[in-house]
Amino acid sequence: MMPETAKVLERVRQALHSEPRVKLVHQSVRLAFADGDLTMEGEVPDVAAKKLALKRAAAVPAVDHIVDRLRVTPAERMADGQIRDLVRDALVQEAALAECTLRAWIKGRPELVQAPRLSRGLIDIRVEEGVVTLDGEVPGLAYKRIAGLLAWWVPGSRDVINGLGVDPPEPDSPQEIEEAVRMALEKDPFVNADQIRVGVRHSTVRLTGLVPTDAEREMAEFDAWYVFGVDGVINEIEVRP
Repeated sequence: MMPETAKVLERVRQALHSEPRVKLVHQSVRLAFADGDLTMEGEVPDVAAKKLALKRAAAVPAVDHIVDRLRVTPAERMADGQIRDLVRDALVQEAALAECTLRAWIKGRPELVQAPRLSRGLIDIRVEEGVVTLDGEVPGLAYKRIAGLLAWWVPGSRDVINGLGVDPPEPDSPQEIEEAVRMALEKDPFVNADQIRVGVRHSTVRLTGLVPTDAEREMAEFDAWYVFGVDGVINEIEVRP
């Protein structure tokens, strides 16, 4: 290993160790560095740890690009076919995606799931080793975000690669992210969205309000983390039984 490579890897390890939600698992994350590309591989406990690990590593000087192979420990171990079917069903049942053509890829071949008469977008669903990949094109960022959220909500998902393009192109903004987080909270049957306030600065979400249990507080935070484009969540929700 070149001396400079060793220095970069050590800086990355220090950066991961300095993040409380990554600190306890950073040693299980395997790292490799070459020509400005950092590869991160391993399993982390949740989506927050994954996004924070990527954010900390990306801030290390000399790291130009990250090859993300981090996976999240799933709430329930499932076979790829079961995950694919659950993602498919969730997208089919989502009214906001009713105008999108949906295809599930099975053994390398696409199976048509939903074919509206006047299609406004295409979503391809693939699952490999617990990783859900969404490809295709949708008519707005809101569509892209809701599809990704529903994929993350499937208990067996170990990661969601949201490769959906947006046509026509649409600029992102804190307001767009705020609306997406509010939507996620409102759709979650285990969260009372009326008791939670959402603020966004850049790509960091701040949650405030009151909930009756620690479990609901945690679920609200993860709903925010699952939203595409969010790379930080400050959870200031209070618990008052």
